[in-house]
Amino acid sequence: MGVSIIGWAHSSFGRLDMVDLESLIVGVSRGALQDAGVPAGDVDGIWLGHLNGGLVPEIFCSSLVLQAAPALRWCPATRVENACASGAAAVYAACDAIEAGRARIALVVGAEKMTAVSGPEVTQVLASASYVPEEAAKGLTFPGLFGQLAEQYFGRYGDHAATLARIAAKNHANGTRNPWAHMRRDLGFEFCNTESERNPRIAGPLRKTDCSLVSDGAAALVLADDAVAAGARRAVRLRARAQVNDFLPVSSRDVLGFEGPRRAWQRALADARCAVHDLSLAEVHDCFTIAELLTYEAMGLAAPGHGGDCLLDGSVHAGGRLPVNPSGGLKAKGHPIGATGVSMHVMAAMQLTGEALDMQVKDASLAGVFNMGGAAVANYVSILERTK
Repeated sequence: MGVSIIGWAHSSFGRLDMVDLESLIVGVSRGALQDAGVPAGDVDGIWLGHLNGGLVPEIFCSSLVLQAAPALRWCPATRVENACASGAAAVYAACDAIEAGRARIALVVGAEKMTAVSGPEVTQVLASASYVPEEAAKGLTFPGLFGQLAEQYFGRYGDHAATLARIAAKNHANGTRNPWAHMRRDLGFEFCNTESERNPRIAGPLRKTDCSLVSDGAAALVLADDAVAAGARRAVRLRARAQVNDFLPVSSRDVLGFEGPRRAWQRALADARCAVHDLSLAEVHDCFTIAELLTYEAMGLAAPGHGGDCLLDGSVHAGGRLPVNPSGGLKAKGHPIGATGVSMHVMAAMQLTGEALDMQVKDASLAGVFNMGGAAVANYVSILERTK
């Protein structure tokens, strides 16, 4: 039994002071059902990707999706959490139900309201997604953790500060073409590559422009089995998907090896019977620019230590051989935790159906999605293709 995306919706990402979590969830849920042309009463199950952890008062929010339509009452609804990969985790849980024959139509929502608490509070909540005894309890935040990764990378392969700046500049340039992006401003390489009052050092060699944004936002998908998808106006099939989890403590592994992401990419590509260079585009988890750099190498685009070559030869830029993060990625689009993985699948589906507006990659036929929780701990890779 296959699974296809037959509809979607996406809110603006950013600091949405006048919008609460419920409104975000309800808005994209209604939008996705309308886009798919699916009556709410036909939905067999609901999965909500949502981290929370203290970002909002609500800790029991799965049934907020039912507020989108009276006919959703009595529909099973489950909140799914796997750190920054909560969105992809929700997508995969819905896929499991459809593939098992337990559901024909699933509504998947990803949502997060992050800006209602202070910056330090957000940092603390996110730090709690690390291995607390060795990391958060000792004051290590995720900027600090990825700053250490960048330091280790530089120590092993040389100073790549300019490489990270090229990633940031690329994604901000892409973000100018994304109407849903948190930051639609082209910052340019020189600004991203220069430490300044407006671009201070955050942790290790990472500057502000190397860090993703704290955002509010939501996205939703309608997934369907083959029979339902055959009658839909368009369908994007999940040709393959893979989840790989690694040890939580950073001390238990060589994080620079990005082995969890590498194995997830290898499994998904093998199951899809394709190679990385067969992809038309990829949406990947650039929570920090060093993460995107390591992802190039995990995908097989470059050998370890040579990910920067993908930027120098233009292959991952818009118009290149394999554009990475044409949406602007987490860096420019924003990173409302629970929404991120769902948003990536929405953006990829839009590309494959030719509905990506100014972001459109020419002749897109196959897309890769990589959503990551923690420092390469929970790793999800999807390969998507349009079938209708």
